[in-house]
Amino acid sequence: MGAKSGQSAKSGSSGSDRKAGRQRLALVLFGGLFVILFAGYAIAEGIGHPSVPEGDVAIVQNVPDEIGSVSEADFKRALLQQAAQAQLKKTPGPGDDKYDELKEAALGELLDTIWIQGEAEELGITVTPKQIATEFATIKKQNFKTAAEYEKFLKTSRFTKADVLTRVKLQLLSTQIQEKIAAKAPPANADEISAYYDSVKDTQYRTAASRDVRVVVNKDKAKVAAAQAALEKDNSPANWKKVAAKYSEDPTTKTKGGLQKALTEELLQSQPELKSAIFDSATGQIEGPVDVSGNFFVIEVVQLNAEKVQPLAEVSAQIKSQLTQQVAQQVFSEFVSNYQSKWQSRTFCADDFAIERCSNFVGDGRPKGAPPACYEADPKGGLPAACPAPVTATSPAMPGTTTLLKPQGERLPQRPRPEGLKETELPVGVPGTPSTGAPTEAPTEAPTEAPPTGE
Repeated sequence: MGAKSGQSAKSGSSGSDRKAGRQRLALVLFGGLFVILFAGYAIAEGIGHPSVPEGDVAIVQNVPDEIGSVSEADFKRALLQQAAQAQLKKTPGPGDDKYDELKEAALGELLDTIWIQGEAEELGITVTPKQIATEFATIKKQNFKTAAEYEKFLKTSRFTKADVLTRVKLQLLSTQIQEKIAAKAPPANADEISAYYDSVKDTQYRTAASRDVRVVVNKDKAKVAAAQAALEKDNSPANWKKVAAKYSEDPTTKTKGGLQKALTEELLQSQPELKSAIFDSATGQIEGPVDVSGNFFVIEVVQLNAEKVQPLAEVSAQIKSQLTQQVAQQVFSEFVSNYQSKWQSRTFCADDFAIERCSNFVGDGRPKGAPPACYEADPKGGLPAACPAPVTATSPAMPGTTTLLKPQGERLPQRPRPEGLKETELPVGVPGTPSTGAPTEAPTEAPTEAPPTGE
């Protein structure tokens, strides 16, 4: 294989096995939906690239010779597996509608096999046959009740046991690669934690003042009046439990003695009558009947809850973890971008097999999948119903969505900035914080219940 330069294997310690990794692979491997790790994109065409030897469809440079080529036999087997995954009765050939799509997927998986092993070798990451066997046994046990089920999977997917073990190996390697790259991210320091806390304290760590109340709700005003009379004689929790169970139609409170906790003024903005009755009343005072959109209420405020802001000491560890994860995600995203460019520049494909992940791929400048008629001066049958924009829209990844199995993350097209949206200046030194200062994690306290409606 004179077109490739070999490289000796480096030694290294293997990372810890992760249950989450096994679960992800289980879905990928045995669900039949194989995720391409590190989807490629086009870069500049290689200059002076080596020729692909006869019998091969692609070669990758700077990897050990034994893994550096994709043979025609490898490609045909991968194409069969893609056809089986697509549930096609017949494997398409060149010229068929599905061929190019399956060719790209098949060759992409084969290149992933080389690229991931090559990257692991450069990073000094290895896995042992014992680790692979152990992981495989775990996956098999989790997904197949009997040996017959597993054999059926092999038959329908056109996979051999060697194919399965290769994918298990790739999963272990890719997990360790991600862990090693993420470990390079520096942890958030005290200044960054404090700056972030100050920027989101009022929105993320503040609990508004609220009131705990007891209510009886009914569309029948006479029943609410009867409930009110009973409660004015005895407003003890025990009597509230009896009265609410007898008269209230609100399913969320009638079984709890009418108790509704942590109602805020903001939560009641759309019900001004109810808001006034609750927030203008003293504790222990029976109010009613209050008419709210055809429902009548009897209300008693039982407790006032002051506004609370969680101190930095309580949330410091959470913020540190959050900021460190954001930086680790940025580090890994940069690694993925460099990884793709590096390995694509080392990959060369035979003319009939060149895809965008090959350095010698030459595109026509048209968006992928665009109908040819969109670019014809006088297309037969007229123009298609829709043609792609002449300039491809940018679709950046949303922060925090990039992963090893999904390196492109969750991508949404860029769009015009909404009118009136204000910028929020962020403290200096806060890594990875959204430009609006919005929290990237849900508040730690449980959400308050919705006000009773009587419906």
